[in-house]
Amino acid sequence: MDSSDSPGMASETTPLVPAAASKKPRTPLPKLQIGILMILQLVEPIASMSIFPELGITGGDDAAVGYYAGIIESLFFVAQALTVLRWSRLSDRIGRKPVLLVGLSGTCISMLCFGLSTNFWSLVVSRIVCGVLNGNVGVMKTMVGELTDSTNMAQGFALIPIIWCIGAFIGPLMGGTLARPQDHWPALFGHSFWGRYPYFLPCAVSACLLFLAFFVLLFFLEETLSTKRRSKLKSTTSGISIDADIDQEALTRKSMANMPLQSLLTPTIVIPIANYAMLAFLDIALLALLPLFFSTPTYLGGLGFSPSSIGSWLALFGVIDGLIQALFLARMVDWIGPKRLFCFSVSCFAPIMAIFPIMSWIVHASGAGDHAITFALLAQLVLIVIWDMAFATIFMFITASAPAKNVLGAINGLGQTTASVARAIGPALATSLFAFSKEHNLLYGNAVFLILIILGGLLRWLGSHLPDEIQNRDE
Repeated sequence: MDSSDSPGMASETTPLVPAAASKKPRTPLPKLQIGILMILQLVEPIASMSIFPELGITGGDDAAVGYYAGIIESLFFVAQALTVLRWSRLSDRIGRKPVLLVGLSGTCISMLCFGLSTNFWSLVVSRIVCGVLNGNVGVMKTMVGELTDSTNMAQGFALIPIIWCIGAFIGPLMGGTLARPQDHWPALFGHSFWGRYPYFLPCAVSACLLFLAFFVLLFFLEETLSTKRRSKLKSTTSGISIDADIDQEALTRKSMANMPLQSLLTPTIVIPIANYAMLAFLDIALLALLPLFFSTPTYLGGLGFSPSSIGSWLALFGVIDGLIQALFLARMVDWIGPKRLFCFSVSCFAPIMAIFPIMSWIVHASGAGDHAITFALLAQLVLIVIWDMAFATIFMFITASAPAKNVLGAINGLGQTTASVARAIGPALATSLFAFSKEHNLLYGNAVFLILIILGGLLRWLGSHLPDEIQNRDE
């Protein structure tokens, strides 16, 4: 069952996709149900990333902005790490749909609180509320795993980063455009309310999108947890013997859903989760450094972009990333296999980090270097697109590691918990190292990038321990 123990030579000579499996006809995706889940996947990054361009929280202390921005995002992931496993295990018992609805409600409330915040600590509290009440990321991946099989899993999981990238395009663009509406459209937003709460408008728009998604899920999403679907079958089935068989099967599945967490900590499950945790750590560090590096003044080694420019560049990153993954990700998984694609993708992290000090040097040497900076940013964008392909492949490994579908929630919850811990550490560590490097001029202010390059090498080593093939877990 654990193919990670296969000899090293096998990885060079054995096809990643068996011939029999490659000839099996691909099952069509359930378009309506997958589409509804992708609506959820779309609105959540729009909400979370619409706050990224809003960095004016340090009272004009440009050098310290990294500390404050990192604290806000890190505490969100701390709160999520403490609760996401409980939400995921709860979804194994009561169903996926109720947990998703609670998560959407919590995110909606937290966004309104964020928009009404007037100081740093109220921003922190609103993000903590969002982390505590939202376990949707793990549950949504569980549902995608339950709606797909071995023939269309790559297609299904490829949609997750694609839709996330679309949300990553809309979110920063919306946040940068709608923030401070009193300054941009004084005729429409001249009331003093908009001056007191300059970031409420993008948060309110995000809350409206979450509210609409709530009702779409409520009325159109079907439950995928097998025990809940079986209970509906029982209510419409006549015959004592059939009901007894259904009761016995439901009891067996429920007992698996309640199995101790320690019994799931096998190498087959732990290795993909460890890769996901490190991937999440490095990715959130990158996401935190991008707007921070863009907004840092040029005399401190940044690019000195305005909030609108930050939003525009992050939006461009998101839309190009989404388009490339939509066109090529599933094909590349079929072509070179999930393990090789994962290892190739994570190898791009080192050059992504190396481009940051190169851009600092260009600005310092030339004073502006507009064309050279643009070229460097586009090169970084290409590498980020390849880097992001690692997420769909690692989701496939985590899903395939489940011994049964009724523990998918627990496994995805465990994976999301470790990823949330990593994401809690990532922003605070990366932005603090960035600020510390600049303040103390360590390696000319670039020590943070060298440290992250070393950690990227560790992820590449972890990726080499993934199974050569994704096991068939179809029931």
